[in-house]
Amino acid sequence: MKTIRSLCVALSAVLFLAHAAAAQESLMLPLEVDGEKVRLEVRVFKPEGAGPFPTVIFHHGSTGNGRSPSVFTNRFNPAGFGSYFTSKGWAVVMPYRRGRGGSEGVYDEGFDPERRLGYTCDPPTSLVGADRALRDIDALTLAIVELPFIDRPRLLLAGQSRGGILSIAYAAKRPELFKGVINFVGGWMGTGCGWTTTSRINQDLFRRGATSPLPSLWLYGAGDPYYPVFHSRENFAAFEAAGGKGEFIEYPRPDDITGHAIYSRASIWSQDVTRYLESRGLMMR
Repeated sequence: MKTIRSLCVALSAVLFLAHAAAAQESLMLPLEVDGEKVRLEVRVFKPEGAGPFPTVIFHHGSTGNGRSPSVFTNRFNPAGFGSYFTSKGWAVVMPYRRGRGGSEGVYDEGFDPERRLGYTCDPPTSLVGADRALRDIDALTLAIVELPFIDRPRLLLAGQSRGGILSIAYAAKRPELFKGVINFVGGWMGTGCGWTTTSRINQDLFRRGATSPLPSLWLYGAGDPYYPVFHSRENFAAFEAAGGKGEFIEYPRPDDITGHAIYSRASIWSQDVTRYLESRGLMMR
């Protein structure tokens, strides 16, 4: 039975990737960030039809430990997340911050002064990198909402890992743009920096999102090598204590992926996301 189920999962993934490749567009948006003129890449997955479509902007995470420049230009695959939304009539927009994917500029989100050492555990330096990422997100968002296929009154913000925590923080900056926020296993620095340091960095960013009036959905999986669930629950408690509104849901560890990759398996979270979309008046099909 498990073998049959695994084959079905693999076949579904192949079918989605074939569909995604056909539906995918890559746009290079000319923007100015921090006084620098750059073109930042945006990848678009659309459902069938002419639109405009309700749209989710989905933000990517980090590159592991930051020590492998060769992976900075890799393009994140939305996998099960994208399949879930496009099947319900949504467009999925995936922006890439400076120096990531096909975007121009230097990737500089909280590195050690000696860059070969990767991301730094020093809180002030790490948070400066997060601020840089948020400026990229702001410039990208203001351009994305002008794209002709987007139904602006039905705009959702989401992200995975660093993209998840950035989505929570950014929602407080421009809450009028969005109808909801979904955070998949969000965090800025993993617990390899030590519990106290990691909590200081992550909770600082999560608290920034607490002023948003939008209720957010936090989805975490057991067996996450970067953000153990008890650490993420503490982050959520700090967010709520600062006035944030949201729901935290923990899922058991999947059989064949870590808890950090649950975004790729819609069968894990689809019922909860559907319920959330319904509560926000966003359900399409």
